[in-house]
Amino acid sequence: MLRLFIKKLQRGLLFLAAARGISYHDLHHHEDNELEVSTVPDDVKEGHFAVFAVKDGERERFVVKLECLNSPAFLRLLEHAEEEFGFEQTGVLGVPCRPEELHKILTSERR
Repeated sequence: MLRLFIKKLQRGLLFLAAARGISYHDLHHHEDNELEVSTVPDDVKEGHFAVFAVKDGERERFVVKLECLNSPAFLRLLEHAEEEFGFEQTGVLGVPCRPEELHKILTSERR
C-alpha cells in the first residue's frame, strides 16, 4: 500500500516537473547546481499546469488544476502519455487524446 502511494506521488511529481519545463534527465542527472526552470506563462496560475491534448494532428493547450492529478480518467491519460512519449518530455506535458476528449474529462471532474 505504501509502495503504491509512493509510486503515485513520484509519478505526479515527475509530471509536475515536466509541466514546469524540467526534464526527466535534469531531475536524475544534475550535479550540485540548481536546476534552471523555464518561465511559466502568465495564464498558468499557482496550483495549475499546462497540458497539450495531441492526437491525429489535432493539438490544443489546456491549463488545468493540480487537483486533476486525483482524477482516475486524467491519471489514465498520464499513463498513456508515459507509454507513448516516455518520461523525457520537456516543456509542456502532452497527453495522447483529442482536445474534445480532454475537455470532456476536465468538465466532468468539475461537477
